[in-house]
Amino acid sequence: MNKTFTSLFKNASIKDWQDWRWQFKNRVTGLESLVKLVGKTCLDKAGISAAAAVYPLAINPYYLSLIESYHESDPVFAQCVPSLREISSSDSMPEDPLQEDSHMPVPKLIHRYPDRCLAMVTETCATYCRHCNRKRFWSRPNHVSLKARLQKMMVYITANPQIREVIISGGDPLIFDDNALEKLLSSLKLIPHVEILRIGSRAPVVMPMRITKDLCKVLKRYRPVWFNTQFNHPAEITKESARACNMLQEAGIPVSNQSVLLKGINDSSDIMKDLLNDLQKISVRPYYLFHCDPARGCAHFRTSPKAGVVMMETIRQQCSGLCLPQYVLDVPGSAGKIPLNVMSKAIKTDLKKHQHFFDKLQ
Repeated sequence: MNKTFTSLFKNASIKDWQDWRWQFKNRVTGLESLVKLVGKTCLDKAGISAAAAVYPLAINPYYLSLIESYHESDPVFAQCVPSLREISSSDSMPEDPLQEDSHMPVPKLIHRYPDRCLAMVTETCATYCRHCNRKRFWSRPNHVSLKARLQKMMVYITANPQIREVIISGGDPLIFDDNALEKLLSSLKLIPHVEILRIGSRAPVVMPMRITKDLCKVLKRYRPVWFNTQFNHPAEITKESARACNMLQEAGIPVSNQSVLLKGINDSSDIMKDLLNDLQKISVRPYYLFHCDPARGCAHFRTSPKAGVVMMETIRQQCSGLCLPQYVLDVPGSAGKIPLNVMSKAIKTDLKKHQHFFDKLQ
């Protein structure tokens, strides 16, 4: 248990701290709880309260313990504590920048590409990342059971044999217990043309104790399963998160990383290089570096694509190829992820098709 938090969670034992259910149950979800825990008068209480009224606050104790300075200059603080900048009146960006809602043949199933689809099995996370492009869902409670949600998804996937890969996402699917996850995985595996399952979860980063031996046994039974997570800063790579990734790997589950380029957090070549090198040390493949989507409430996190390209070119000259992610801009529709650091003629043509979208990023 983090020593700093021993005095804050006085009734919590080491066993509690290492229990993901305790972590989830004890999420900080209000300003009063946050102030009571950290005891900081320097917090922008009015700003946090106003932003959280639009985009709710939730931080589990472990991730909260990674904060070193209760200020927006801290990379963990900036990712999880609401900011007044999220509700700036000048933010005219769309809520759904990738037009995912228009690619939902059934509720919460996104089918943008012919051979794969994404199942949003929940809107809830252990920690709500302030840069999330799906933050529009946080304040829309959905009381439909997982079983009821899956029924329509399964019917659609079964009727579309071109779908060979299903991405299980949210929210964070690992907020469900092992029994629920097993039912989900087994149902998908019963569909003959579904060859690959992919799980998108930030649990190894924000709540690494969720990766247990029992969970790994469940996942192992349904291989090939690929696991994508999101480390955005070297401070998030701890002994606990490294252990979580290693457990998945030892179960035969490849772990890849999809970072988001975030202004003031990881948009310097030195910090990004450290992150990529540290990921290599724990055998996590840097897969994508996403340019931050132009979603409403995220404008203060976005850099310019040009600055990102310059940063990645600097890193390319200093890092092993095993450390280099593909720097991409996700655009609406089936065009998908456009590599920004390989500006070929074909890519430039694709960019022109989405110039109106690209202009919003400048």
